[in-house]
Amino acid sequence: MDGPGANTCHVSSEQESKLMFWRFLCSGPSDSPTAPRIKGDISPPESPEFHNAHEPLIIESPTIEYVNLDNASCTEGEDRILILTPLRDAAPYMDRYFRLLSELTYLHRSIDLAFLVGDSKDGTLGALQDEVKRLQSPSSPFRFRSAMIIEKDFGDNLSQSVEERHSFKAQGTRRKGIGRARNYLLYAALRPEHRWVYWRDVDIVENPVTVIEDLMKHDRDIIVPSERLMRLSIVLSSLIVLLDIWFHRTGKDGKEIEGRYDYNSWQESWRGCRLRSKLDKDTILAEGYKEYRTHRSALNWMAYDDPKKRLKHLHDEVPLDGIGGVNILVKADVHRAGINFPCYAFENQADTEGFAAMAKRAGYGVYGLPNYVVWHVDTEEKEGNLKGRKDKKKAKSDVG
Repeated sequence: MDGPGANTCHVSSEQESKLMFWRFLCSGPSDSPTAPRIKGDISPPESPEFHNAHEPLIIESPTIEYVNLDNASCTEGEDRILILTPLRDAAPYMDRYFRLLSELTYLHRSIDLAFLVGDSKDGTLGALQDEVKRLQSPSSPFRFRSAMIIEKDFGDNLSQSVEERHSFKAQGTRRKGIGRARNYLLYAALRPEHRWVYWRDVDIVENPVTVIEDLMKHDRDIIVPSERLMRLSIVLSSLIVLLDIWFHRTGKDGKEIEGRYDYNSWQESWRGCRLRSKLDKDTILAEGYKEYRTHRSALNWMAYDDPKKRLKHLHDEVPLDGIGGVNILVKADVHRAGINFPCYAFENQADTEGFAAMAKRAGYGVYGLPNYVVWHVDTEEKEGNLKGRKDKKKAKSDVG
């Protein structure tokens, strides 16, 4: 339109009534509701009114997901659980690991599996892929809800020989490296629906098939069994009812020797506290070595020697300050709260021992079951700083 009024906006009577309606609903005092008011005026301040005439907008998009962490999902009444296993040069253990995994009685449809393979040179990745494909095939009666394989090399060149990887000088670097691998695995695999995380080593020889249910029923933030070692050629009928990580070994005289494993699960001592107070903050204190005489009470030495007594006190709990990594059951919310496996010195500990220290600092409970035994492959390790200690049996008397 040319001429005067070309830029004038004309509205119909119906449009004008709508504009007046909006002006009315959007009216209110010109000053802020929080502005100073006349002294003595006790009436409530007037608030502006707002009205949205549009219908609610419903967004249906595959890129938007709603997560309610107050109600992690269940499958047929079972809590969802994530089993995590970091792997390095572990090909020889694959067959037994997956056999034991298949025998677990916890509902497999409620279990997700995740593995991290790093710095391996023995074909671990290929062996793992074969086992996972077999386990998760449509015809498999042992299928789990899902399985994830993660590859991540960290440039770790430490030998996997017992002499080198368990030497005292290797412990700081080794434990920080393991902690880093655990964290990568955890953050890649943890999902909102998981209520529990079950850390499980690849070189377990035997365990109760009900291990998940047994640990879960304690309803602790963090709980570990005790651990012992066993040679692969030895099979014991009593293994199905026990869990401390122990070993069986044939001595030079042909007799069977039963012993403890994994001194990373312990209660702090005053000597340990004094030692840590003198160490540099970046020093990793490795338990189980004569270089650091902490005199801590190891979980394994709290167990009864008599199998009948162990069975009677199977679910006795003890509070712990440090834990090992062979079997750990953790409430997933503990990890979500930021409690992970330090790949640095945290209170002079790293990896699983640092994890326990961090959890305790945050107010979570850390517990162990000294008489519940899981059997670990025999690494033929030495007794470390427990050798010849007169007080190593003393810890047993603290239980029962």
